[in-house]
Amino acid sequence: MSYLLYSICISLVVLATALFLTRSCWLRRLPGSDYLYSRLPSTFAGDIEAGLSSSTFDLSGNIEDGDSRAGLDDESKAEILKVMKKRRLPFDQARKVYMENKFKANGIGADGRPRDPKFVSFS
Repeated sequence: MSYLLYSICISLVVLATALFLTRSCWLRRLPGSDYLYSRLPSTFAGDIEAGLSSSTFDLSGNIEDGDSRAGLDDESKAEILKVMKKRRLPFDQARKVYMENKFKANGIGADGRPRDPKFVSFS
């Protein structure tokens, strides 16, 4: 009886260790795993690999010029990646949705003009 209990405990430890070591492979396949923490890229090359670049928003010039900055803004990156995953949009469309949401939150219309009724513009 004790041998059986011992072998079950060893099996559980081995299984738990295997699941822990391979968690990056199977965790993203779980339903609702979009909200789990994922590390944001910290360089322009990482941003490109994460899909945060396109022909209209090209980051390869930053890499070629040896830009030493830490890539794009982390808050914006996280929001754009969330829109890309949630709505299954390509980068340019997700960036557009992100900017429209930022405009709306700051009282700016989709056309780029302030929605303030006191705003006066001379052309």
